[in-house]
Formats: sequence, C-alpha cells, structure tokens
Amino acid sequence: METTGRLYGVGLGPGDPELITVKAARLIGEADVIAYHAARHGRSIARSIAAPYLREGQIEELLLYPLTTETTDHPGGYQGALDDFYVACAARLAAHLDAGRTVVVLSEGDPLFYGSYMHMHKRLAHRYPTEVVPGVTSISGASAVLGRPLVERDETLTVLPGTLPGDVLAEKLRATDSAAVLKLGRTFEKVRDALAEAGRLDDAWYVERATMGAERVAPLKDVDPDGVPYFSLALLPSPAEHTFVADPPEAERQGEVVVVGLGPAGRPWLTPEAQEALAAATDLVGYGPYVDRVAPNPRQRRHRTDNRVEAERARHALEMARDGARVAVVSSGDPGVFAMASAVLEASAGFPGIPVRVVPGLTAAQAVAARAGAPLGHDYCVLSLSDLLKPWDVVADRVRAAARADLVLALYNPASRSRTWQVAAARDLLLEHRAPDTPVVIGRDVGGSEESITVTTLGTLDPAAVDMRCLLIIGSSTTRVNPDGSVYTPRRYPA
Repeated sequence: METTGRLYGVGLGPGDPELITVKAARLIGEADVIAYHAARHGRSIARSIAAPYLREGQIEELLLYPLTTETTDHPGGYQGALDDFYVACAARLAAHLDAGRTVVVLSEGDPLFYGSYMHMHKRLAHRYPTEVVPGVTSISGASAVLGRPLVERDETLTVLPGTLPGDVLAEKLRATDSAAVLKLGRTFEKVRDALAEAGRLDDAWYVERATMGAERVAPLKDVDPDGVPYFSLALLPSPAEHTFVADPPEAERQGEVVVVGLGPAGRPWLTPEAQEALAAATDLVGYGPYVDRVAPNPRQRRHRTDNRVEAERARHALEMARDGARVAVVSSGDPGVFAMASAVLEASAGFPGIPVRVVPGLTAAQAVAARAGAPLGHDYCVLSLSDLLKPWDVVADRVRAAARADLVLALYNPASRSRTWQVAAARDLLLEHRAPDTPVVIGRDVGGSEESITVTTLGTLDPAAVDMRCLLIIGSSTTRVNPDGSVYTPRRYPA
C-alpha cells in the first residue's frame, strides 16, 4: 500500500485552456498540491492556463526562478544557481509527497519537451510513484493556428533551440525539410540571419503565443525584432504546403457512376466496398425507399424516384456524371439481380467515356436462405414472378423448366398490390413436377423490423401469406427440414 503521495507532471498544451486534455483537467482538480514555475515577476503562464480547473483549498507551490537571463554572483555561475534552485524546489515537493499528498507540477506544452517539469522529474521520479501526462506542444499549436502541415510522407522535422550558435542553426536549417526554432526572444535576430543564410527565410513563419488571446502570426522576415517574446517560435512548414490544391474546374472533373448494392436491409448488411462508394458520392440516385436507407449527408444531393422509371433514373445518373458528379445509384440486395446495374449499363451506351462500376451486395435470396439454414446448398435457379417486363407465358415456361430440372427456386417479386394471383399459379405449375411435401421457405422483410421466416410445404402454401416484401424458396426433391426447423439441400445428389 502506498504511504507516499504521487507526483504528476501535467502538460497544459500551448495556451488555450480548452486544449488541456481531459485527464490533465481531472488531475488538476483532484490534486492536493499544485506546483508551477514563474519568472521573478511572479506571473505564471502555467497557472493562468490551469486556472479554470483549480479548486478552493488546494495548496499552491510557486517555484520562482532566481534569475532568467541576468548575471549572477553564484560561485557555480548561471547553471550553478539554477541547479541549487531545482534542488530546493524538489525538496519542497518531496515534503508534500512524504506527507502522502498528491502533487501536480504544471507544465506549458508537454512536460518532457523543453519543459521545466523535467528538472523535478529527474530528481523525484526514482523516489516516488510518478506519472507524466503529455500535452499538446507549442509546435503543434503553432502549426494548427498557421493552418499549414509540418511534415508529410517521408519528410523530416527538425526542432532547434534558438540558443544554438548561428552557424549551427544555418547548417541544420539547410539540411532539413521542416523545422521549428523555439526560445526566440533575444535570439530572434540570430535565428532570422540563420534562416537567410540557409536560403529559407522566405518560407519561414513567426508564431507568437499560439492559441492564446495575444496570438500573432506573420511572415518571419516582416517581424520587428523589438518586443519578440520568449513564447514565440519560427516555423518552416512542410515544403509540400507551398500551394493548396485547387478544385479542378467543373468541366474538368471526372465523374463516374457506381451502382451500389445495399443488401437486403440496414447497415450491417452493407459491404465495406459499398460503404466506401456511398461515402465518396456527391449524388445518390434511386427508388425513394432505397435512398432513404442511406444515412443523410448534407453535402450529398439525393434524387428519389418512383420504382418504375429505371431507364430515366439511369440516364439522369449518367448525365450528372458527365457534368463531373460522382453518382451512386443504389439498389436493394445486389444491383445485378433484378435491379439497376443492367439499366445503367444499357443506358451507358449513349454516354461514351463515362465510367460505370458495379459494387455487389448481399442478395435477398442469400439473406433468406441464411436465416432458414442452407436451402441453396445445391444447384438453384433465381426467377422473378413479375410479368411487368416479360409475358407471363415466359414466366410459366421457366417455372416448369426449373421444376423439371429439380432445381431449388428462389422466387423474387412473388406478389404486389396489383398482382395477387401469380403465387397460386406458380404453385400449381410446380406441383406438376414436385411432391406436395416439398419444403417451402417464406422470408419476409429479412433484416428489417418485421422480419419473419416461415417454413411450410408446397402443398399447403397459402398465397395469401405472401406479399410484396416476401421472397420464396421452393426446395428440390432432396431438400430437407431438420427437427429444429432448419432447412437444407444436401451437396450430394442421388445417383
């Protein structure tokens, strides 16, 4: 069991209190002791950033630097004076830790990135339970307010303190893709000269107090050295940022039509390829209820149409693609099975040069079969009972042919509001070649809120139980029903 307190080095980010992480805010509010550094004037930027998260009654330890840039008569010189200061600060915090108090040391930016906290860390972390909470660095903050990337792909980023000799700065700036030079203040003119010597001055930006109220951004070559504060930096963004990529003129945009299968129901039935195609589209085209199944996106135009205007819908999609739109034509199930793919490809002959892709989807037959078991385990035939686009005589001949061949049948469009007799007619045709006890699966609204699976027989099939939202699977002579109600067709066929 811990008898000492815990030490936290907490990063506060570049200055905006809203850029403090959730974890940092929680620890600041819970701490017994809040410690922070400040110059001799006593004003702590770290404390001002953390102020919204402090609470009444917390112990505050102000760690006041004995000097910043001035001279000292300390026998160890400037570094000696700072070393003694850090030893004394560590002793003050250790006294709280020994008493079992939780101590949070505030640090602008990230605690271990040019942060004052690290001097406490080196002296205390091996003696007490310690955790460092990272923060947004000043470099990230500056890049964000500048609105330019730091590095891209294989580029390198070099971080330099402005206190380096000028010739060293110039050499390193010349050799890197991107750079950030920190600790400007009195080093500003030296850094500016090094950028000029390296041939990088025209690309350099000056960012002062990034994300804070007094934020300032300017081309570095235009900045007056007088009054440049310590909390500023020079930034060489990624060379790839020189020009923002402009949108091509409307006439030059390459449009396309993608015919997308939505599967039988909601998002879980949608393939990743279909999701990608829908996300990339500028326009969605399709039968209204199918378009409605795609989650709304305000940047996309939605073109809902009636179910009986496939040719007009296809031409409309191709016309928009010719004008540069990326059009997704949506179909339930698979677009190549009694759906829009063939209509779009037929119409595309009149639109040379417009690319058309077909993205497959899970079919209604597959979905119903999976819910029932495996009735499509052997050879099967897919037929539509609708006589809107072909004569009923053709439908009847194909039902007879499939029945004679002993194929399992998946029957699409078995009924509608205006077609109520085809199911009975097809049943009678099948009974000419199938036994009355042949298993039949009625799948309704599979994947939807009103999903149901009914297993019956061909002889007892009630046409009134079938509506426009159903798909029928008629078994072959080998299709079987297990005691648990699952239906399957064996892979082997009797010799």
